[in-house]
Amino acid sequence: MPTDPTSPANRQLILLADEPSETITISTACSLRVQDGECVVHVHGVPMFRYHADDATAARLAAVQLYDLRHATAVQLERLAGCDKRNLFRARQAWLDGGAQALVPKKRGPKGPRLGAQRERSIRAWQAQGVTAAEMGRRLGVHGATVRNALIRMGLPTSKRQARQRQQALLEAPAGDEIAAAPSEIEVETERADASVTVGERWLPTSLDSDPDNRAIDRMLAYRGELADAAPLFKDRAGLSRVGVLLAVPLIVQSGVLEAAREVYGDLGPAFYGLRTSLMTLLFLALLRIKNPESLKRHSPIELGWLLGLDRVPEVKTMRRKLLYLGEDAAPTEAFLRAMVQRRVNARQQALGFLYVDGHVRVYTGKADLPKAHVARMRISMPATQEAWVNDAEGAPLFFVTQEAHGQLVSELPGVLSEVRELLGDKRRVTVVFDRGGWSPQLFARMDAGGFDVLTYRKGKVQPLAADCFANFEVPGSRGREQYELADTEVEVSSGGRRLRMRQVTRRTVGRKGGEHQTHIVTTRRDLPAEQVAWRMFERWRQENFFKYMRQQFAIDALVQHGTENADDMRDVPNPAYNAVSKELADARRELRGLQAEYGDALATNDEKRRPTVRGLKIATGTAIGKPLRAAQQRVDDLTATRAQVPKRVPIGSIKDDVVRLARSRKRLSDALKMLAYQVETDLVTLVAPHYARAIHEGRPLVTSALQSSGDIEVHDGELRVTLAPQASPHRTRAIAALCAELDATETQFPGTALRLRFGIAEPDRDNSAVP
Repeated sequence: MPTDPTSPANRQLILLADEPSETITISTACSLRVQDGECVVHVHGVPMFRYHADDATAARLAAVQLYDLRHATAVQLERLAGCDKRNLFRARQAWLDGGAQALVPKKRGPKGPRLGAQRERSIRAWQAQGVTAAEMGRRLGVHGATVRNALIRMGLPTSKRQARQRQQALLEAPAGDEIAAAPSEIEVETERADASVTVGERWLPTSLDSDPDNRAIDRMLAYRGELADAAPLFKDRAGLSRVGVLLAVPLIVQSGVLEAAREVYGDLGPAFYGLRTSLMTLLFLALLRIKNPESLKRHSPIELGWLLGLDRVPEVKTMRRKLLYLGEDAAPTEAFLRAMVQRRVNARQQALGFLYVDGHVRVYTGKADLPKAHVARMRISMPATQEAWVNDAEGAPLFFVTQEAHGQLVSELPGVLSEVRELLGDKRRVTVVFDRGGWSPQLFARMDAGGFDVLTYRKGKVQPLAADCFANFEVPGSRGREQYELADTEVEVSSGGRRLRMRQVTRRTVGRKGGEHQTHIVTTRRDLPAEQVAWRMFERWRQENFFKYMRQQFAIDALVQHGTENADDMRDVPNPAYNAVSKELADARRELRGLQAEYGDALATNDEKRRPTVRGLKIATGTAIGKPLRAAQQRVDDLTATRAQVPKRVPIGSIKDDVVRLARSRKRLSDALKMLAYQVETDLVTLVAPHYARAIHEGRPLVTSALQSSGDIEVHDGELRVTLAPQASPHRTRAIAALCAELDATETQFPGTALRLRFGIAEPDRDNSAVP
């Protein structure tokens, strides 16, 4: 059998043949004899295999059979087979599946189109639209030169000038010429779809499928690169589970997330599950408390797909790919997040007078070497990443900033405030509420000069105020109006030599056992009543509750992707060498203090009749105390001088080879969509609150229950009618009916369709008639 004599396997056999010994031991049972270009394998002295030295296939066949008969191990047979044990296992599996013929090396060389038929079809379609080779490469995940080579191989123009020349040739060619008689495939399919659609347009306005449960044609178009997103198709369905999530669609549309995504990303390239569908799916999953793509395995993909107007929801690996595409590049991700925040700011100007800023620590339990941070809720330091969240006056999240390692609120606030200033403009003055982690009178002065008012707790020991300084005030609370004992004074705070006059509002509380506690609040706002200052400050706990809610309900602490990325290796950290010398110096000082104590004790208990002078005491205790004392003092002096030469902080790259952090882009995108889902849920609570007496305590549970409700959908007269099942009690049903009326007034169309959404809820009786 002709083979390549230069292959690794044959080179191994040639080397074996050149050895002085004619017999090579493979194992205790097997040996190989190479002579005159012929190989013979003996088992217990009996020849079992015989083949030419150039026949690599026969050598590999002998190796896999010897392994299968347990005459030698895989490691021992590596020399005979001319490959490592992993390839030997692969060869054995191939032999078991296809016999000896499966071990014959296949012909090497090109195996057809380099990009594949599907990608080449996409390239043809994009070229007809005038898409550049560089943009095609970005969409396909390859280099632009690879696309240009494919265009040359397919006989297509590689530049706009060549494309114009080809188009002119198409226009000027006679009707019978071959070049004018061959319209592209996408032009034919587009003409079938809609005569009003321009040639080469990929975002088809309607679907070519007629059965919502069978989207074969749309999937075929996506496969051929002629569809960017499948249009939703609905039909009448009764008893559809979780249809209540459609209540969120009007507010999702009003948020502008789909328009912002289209402006930034354009589309996801040829796909059945395109940009609009992917975003709607991720938002629906968050609202339905399906916390990550892996959890899709526990739910019916067909029923979830019906909520989107599709035959099934994307699978786990598909959603992973969509997140990878959307969050792979940080620049468009940040542009998308900024566009979402700007739309939120424009829609909620009235809630931006007070902004709550607080840090959130996301604990990490993986194997990557991450810096530690203090986790207040666990009272321990653990590997973690940190974020600073900004919430508006009503407690709804506005945006968040991912901090660098060991970031503290006082150091992160300037960056957060610069983001706020870009969003709100230069003229608006905003009150920023934060806890003691941001305490810095120097920062307060800069904030006041930059158009920001300060509202925070006072840090440090403070002299309590006298009881006659306090007066009673009524403050709004979760249980109605509450009584606060408040004192309103002026104080001067200082830090680092900087002094600043601020207003201080102090709340006095008396415990059941008579103990008194005073909470001091400082602010630069002198126009607010004292009760408003106290109420706004204590409302900061809503942000703490928000973090807890997001951890439990939306899993914002969960990993979205595995792996790390390079971090800033110039970030300064405490120098381990300085800390080591400091520890040694502390031990030396401790030893010195002990010897000094012994010397003082000896001096105090000295018998002056025996040693009337200090000199005599020194002579008497010189060996036991004096010499060790002087040596300890010298050691302290030497360590002090050594530590003075060691820098306290050094770049982390000088003490650590791999400086990494968790990958951020996809995580930020995922958390931003979950934040949007929370905002939508909050807006639904706001809409239902006037119609529900217990909205303060049970408004959010009512909305989350409604989003999970089953019901019916009906397509009629250009409307998508959604009728929810009754709620647990009549008053809850009436509240959701009022919410449905509020949503109907928005006149919202389901994204990707011309169907106007209409909502209703069945009455508690059995006739299931919709409440008007």
